Amino acid sequence: MTLYLSFTDYNMLRPPEWIGLEHYERMFTKDEKFWHSLRVTFFYTFTAVPLRLIVALAIAMLVAKIVRGAGFYRTVLYLPSIIGGSVAVAVMWRQLFGLEGAINTILKWLGLSGVSWLGDPKYAIWTLILLYGWQFGSSMLIFLAGLKNIPNDYYEAASVDGAGSVTMFFRITLPLLTPVILFNVVIQLINGFLAFTPAYVIFGDGRPLGATLMYVLYLFQNAFTFFDMGYASGMAWVLLVIVGLLTALIFKSSEYWVHYESKGDR
Repeated sequence: MTLYLSFTDYNMLRPPEWIGLEHYERMFTKDEKFWHSLRVTFFYTFTAVPLRLIVALAIAMLVAKIVRGAGFYRTVLYLPSIIGGSVAVAVMWRQLFGLEGAINTILKWLGLSGVSWLGDPKYAIWTLILLYGWQFGSSMLIFLAGLKNIPNDYYEAASVDGAGSVTMFFRITLPLLTPVILFNVVIQLINGFLAFTPAYVIFGDGRPLGATLMYVLYLFQNAFTFFDMGYASGMAWVLLVIVGLLTALIFKSSEYWVHYESKGDR
């Protein structure tokens, strides 16, 4: 249905009127906001996703070493993933990064100047990136499951050969985790491109100066602020194609960097 609507002029108040490729022509040749929202979303996704995965892997490796109370720590660390996308957390984040918020208070205690996190275009997007990185719980659990599946015999043999912890990480842990890394990368890439709630709750319409105008936020504006459902439908299909192509590219590249223990290196 949305594919059909993307070729029509439709505002929910009257029947769709066929206009062919006009929406796509406008999108690619006339709508600077479309390209701007795409640039913002690409920057956000390709910065926030690596941040989340690095934090998740580091925490997973620490939790994997815990013997007593591991279940408690897993539960506590997973909580941000459950509540992180909620309106309440977005409001809390806005308070934390406000001019008189806790983050600036800590900076002042350290003798540093406060930052206009929400009002300065240079810093605004970083509040969303940090929020995304903080929601590392689900990725952490997936990494933790992968770590538990690595046979301890490999580490014992490497230790006998005199390998240090850094060598074992890069020669054993990381290669055997690559299937899990692939899964996490694909899932988080999709989540990154679909980011909406924090940007909408914290910044509204993409303030300041469009610095937080995420792609899905702009799609939402076209659909429910301007009631241009046909154009919004076209944007949705463009997003589907972009995410599909990136996912296909990642899977294709996985032939060169993902290692499957049972089948040998691919």
